[in-house]
Amino acid sequence: MEKVTYSIEDGIARITMDDGKANAMNWEFFEQMGKSMDQAENDGAKVLVITGRPGFFSGGLDLKLLPTLSASEFADFATRFARTMLRVFSFPAPTIAASSGHAIAGGAMLSFACDRRFALDGAYRIQMNETVIGITLPSWMFLIASCAIPSRWRNEALLHARAYNPNEAVERGILDAVAHDAESLAAHVKAATEELLTLNLPAYAASKKNWRQAEVEHVLDLLKKELSDQA
Repeated sequence: MEKVTYSIEDGIARITMDDGKANAMNWEFFEQMGKSMDQAENDGAKVLVITGRPGFFSGGLDLKLLPTLSASEFADFATRFARTMLRVFSFPAPTIAASSGHAIAGGAMLSFACDRRFALDGAYRIQMNETVIGITLPSWMFLIASCAIPSRWRNEALLHARAYNPNEAVERGILDAVAHDAESLAAHVKAATEELLTLNLPAYAASKKNWRQAEVEHVLDLLKKELSDQA
């Protein structure tokens, strides 16, 4: 079963995550996500939309997998996670997260890595819960979050692991908008897509690269030391 599927129509690429459960991130997930982004780039996508299944955008890393990894395997896995999220963050076309459920830990980070963020209203959590469950936040997460979370709210969102519902996230500027139903969510995504299609794609890609490439390379270098310090 494919956990991540890809499609494109009229230059609009869509990556859909659906493992039938919480869209947990594991080796297979990252491989399929990478292949989907490869395809979007090869197809010359003008906008990339990332969405999940009803009830879950993503619950983050596969916590059942982590205890089974050796120290070297964990370092490889953590690096793959970082590179996948930073690739979304650096993607050369505009990106939109369309969440119809929970976005927790790595799932929240994936949403933060996108340029625009929309969510379905409901009893859903948007939470970076790492400091609750005993995971140290690496520098690359702070880089991505700095472009998604206004500075006023970063302590409570990242260090204090505050759980937000979609409306609370909108109030803090973490989401662009909340939709009351699936049709409304699609309408928000369509409107944002039409707006982003007016951009000059080569200029957008070059500008994003100029803004982010050096910082991305820096946090990846830092990750090597951070993982070594945790070993």
